[in-house]
Amino acid sequence: MNFEATIMELIINAGESKSCAMQALACAKKGEWDKIDSLLEQSSEAAKQAHKVQTEFIGMDEGSGKLAINLIMVHAQDHIMTAMLARELIEELIDIHHQLHQLQNR
Repeated sequence: MNFEATIMELIINAGESKSCAMQALACAKKGEWDKIDSLLEQSSEAAKQAHKVQTEFIGMDEGSGKLAINLIMVHAQDHIMTAMLARELIEELIDIHHQLHQLQNR
């Protein structure tokens, strides 16, 4: 396994997950409800890919410090956690936007 390339794959997938979720939020703000589910699904798929890579690293380490922890590894972990948190909050914000939209159109 090419360690650096695999870490970059993790960062790219985490970034894609966050980006798709942010695009979904932008659609909610514009009332483009038909685009949101697809963007959230894309976000979820990218997150799954990032999580898959993360799980591979955890398996290789076996909780015993076999993998060297360096700045890029910490950076990658930060991207995953930020993307996960962003997606959770964005889903809540989309729900709020949807509720407001429904109230305004009664």
